[in-house]
Amino acid sequence: MTDKIRDAFNEKVAEPAKKAGEALRDAGGKMAESGSAVGIKMLDQAEANAREAFAAMRAAAGAKDLSEVMKIQGDFLRDQGQRSMSQAREMGEVILQFGREAVGAVRGEK
Repeated sequence: MTDKIRDAFNEKVAEPAKKAGEALRDAGGKMAESGSAVGIKMLDQAEANAREAFAAMRAAAGAKDLSEVMKIQGDFLRDQGQRSMSQAREMGEVILQFGREAVGAVRGEK
């Protein structure tokens, strides 16, 4: 009788709990990997934005008159707006993929 109870306990409680723990551990690993990827992507984007800002400042510093400065600034702002939209889209995709992987790991999908 004791063996049956132990086997039933293992089958109904211990094994599912062990599998759930493994799935959560895998999900945690995926979350850590994805968190690093998100951080690196953000740094890459910040670096690109800074590089473009300095290029615009250099161009403005070499401008011959105020109208050229205004054109450079307008071009920079337009390009930065497009860059920001693109970067937001990229980050959204990275975060969606991160969510899919985390949920998949919890479900036991590899």
